[in-house]
Amino acid sequence: MAKPKLVGISGSLRTGSTNSMLLAEAARLFGYCDYVQADIRFPLYDADYEQANGVPDSVQQVANQIAGADAVMISTVEYNKGPSGALKNALDWISRVDGTPWSGKPLAVMSAAAGRAGGERAQLILRSFMVPFRPRILQGPEIHLANSGNAFDDQGRLTGEMYVKELTQLMESLRAEIGR
Repeated sequence: MAKPKLVGISGSLRTGSTNSMLLAEAARLFGYCDYVQADIRFPLYDADYEQANGVPDSVQQVANQIAGADAVMISTVEYNKGPSGALKNALDWISRVDGTPWSGKPLAVMSAAAGRAGGERAQLILRSFMVPFRPRILQGPEIHLANSGNAFDDQGRLTGEMYVKELTQLMESLRAEIGR
């Protein structure tokens, strides 16, 4: 079997983001794969900007990464009971490229947040954002990493046995979905 290509998209742009750390752990637990984390530092979506300049190269690059991937993982932070504006902006921009990079693509969704719900509300909203793109969204196990600032060791590994078990199961499901 060829080495699966995974793309991760973190809803947090912050250096040291626990969502980026969660994606890296997911890729590690997935096992044998080529993993890249997409850079979603795009300008704010503006139809006037798009009309004058077209889709930015940075957006097209991420859309190409998604299209070329065997599967995608998104981890969202929760800001004010929803996903980050950066993540929504990225989804809006990617929807503007030619073609349908998300269509039929296996997608694992997870969240990491400081609060005790672990970004559950943001993840639910993110799942609804993805519906028009028609990926194959895995239904579980759901990963809502609570108190995420204390969930990783010095090497960036998850420390909670329950989270490691569930993330491993999610990655096994993602691998199976790729094989479908």
